Amino acid sequence: MSTRLMRCIAFGAAVAMLALASCRERPAPRADDSWRSPEASAFLDSLQHRTFLYFWELGDTTRGLTPDRWPTPSFVSVGAMGFGLTAYPIGAEHGWVSRAAARERVLATLRFLWTAPQNDSPRATGHRGFYYHFLDPATGLRFERVELSTMDTALLLGGVLFCRSYFDADDPAEAGLRALADSIVDRVDWRWAQVRPPLIAHGWSPEQGHLPYDWGGYSEAMLLNLIALGSTTHPVAPETWSGWCSGYRFAMYEGEYQLGFGPLFGHQYSHCWVDFRGLRDSTMRARDLDYFENSRRATLGQRSYAMRNPGGWTGYGADVWGLSACDGPKDTTVRIDGRLRTFRTYSARGASHVSTEDDGTIAPTAAGGSVAFAPELAVPALLEMRARYGEPLYGRYGFVDAFNPTIRAPMPVQHGRIVPGVGWFDTDYLGIDQGPILIMIENLRTGLVWERMRRSPTLVRGLRRAGFTGGWLDQAPATP
Repeated sequence: MSTRLMRCIAFGAAVAMLALASCRERPAPRADDSWRSPEASAFLDSLQHRTFLYFWELGDTTRGLTPDRWPTPSFVSVGAMGFGLTAYPIGAEHGWVSRAAARERVLATLRFLWTAPQNDSPRATGHRGFYYHFLDPATGLRFERVELSTMDTALLLGGVLFCRSYFDADDPAEAGLRALADSIVDRVDWRWAQVRPPLIAHGWSPEQGHLPYDWGGYSEAMLLNLIALGSTTHPVAPETWSGWCSGYRFAMYEGEYQLGFGPLFGHQYSHCWVDFRGLRDSTMRARDLDYFENSRRATLGQRSYAMRNPGGWTGYGADVWGLSACDGPKDTTVRIDGRLRTFRTYSARGASHVSTEDDGTIAPTAAGGSVAFAPELAVPALLEMRARYGEPLYGRYGFVDAFNPTIRAPMPVQHGRIVPGVGWFDTDYLGIDQGPILIMIENLRTGLVWERMRRSPTLVRGLRRAGFTGGWLDQAPATP
């Protein structure tokens, strides 16, 4: 499920500042504090708990292996393991599990990650400190012929670094946990992944070598670059960040001046672990903008797009919106209400000035992962989706991955089920879409993950090497 690289050409500074000035003339959205109501708070409690249970109940208790999806039998997702590692301390903070139980699950995961085979054979768990995108749940080794994934390794390391900062007690178990975390992070050879400097490649396989794609231009890979810059053993040069930024594209979209990326997961993943409020690199300083505000504008843009609903999809509106990578019903074209409609299975759906892909399929993780950016819009959307669609959409582990109200009559589908007269509903939950819901609600309500990650020397060092200043970073301790 690796996403394709979105390469862009940056606009000139004069055009950018002109667009920004135009944006400032627009009135801010009306404030709405209904998301703070007791009813909304109780709902968020339920949603967080159910989503946490996806990781706690489905994760392998001896190795921390997290399924890519459930209940459909699936391989293990290394990215979902990173979200799982982040979920366990959140569960301890809420009292859903004890701190000791969360610590033991984390330790089991880190022991597996450290001791699993790392070599260049086709049958290993990783190589050069990186991990394969998917793993066999029975063996913990590479699943079929998938790639060694730099991005999914970064999501995994986000969870490792958070646990390293969270479990800070002065006792042998937590000291050992921190040592394991350091060893796993330090082993990753980021320079080896720079086959076309200054950018970092998407991945590698024993059969083909390094993949012919690099992480350049705005996407979910901010976290990847920051961890690579912050490495104490194999750091990439600061030029990696400037090369990454050279592919940015800024423009007005739905009345908001922003750095574009279509699917909302690209505006969410890195923010799960990094509090970008008030932090600016040279690119954002030149535009009087930060990445948190940019993600807020992307969220507003998607809601505005849904309200405008240029595709005429059923159900879209002020409280039913959100396009991101998710399952879909089937790769097919059918006629509905006299109009030909093309649908997809799993796809990176999105809407921005960079690209738009929309087949009427809404992913609850799009709103759920944006609650910290625009709670006044995202929480009412989650409440409305649950109220309007009920059981087919909201179950044991919270929201299923996706739904499509345009498909109301029976037709063959590859995934999920059709509830006649209501819509198509996925029957699976996906780990990489569950994670942002749980984590970003926690960041909204307590700031737990953000606050602990501010203590990570790896992250602080990476941000500073990328040229970030401002916000909490100016008060962070110096790092070597």
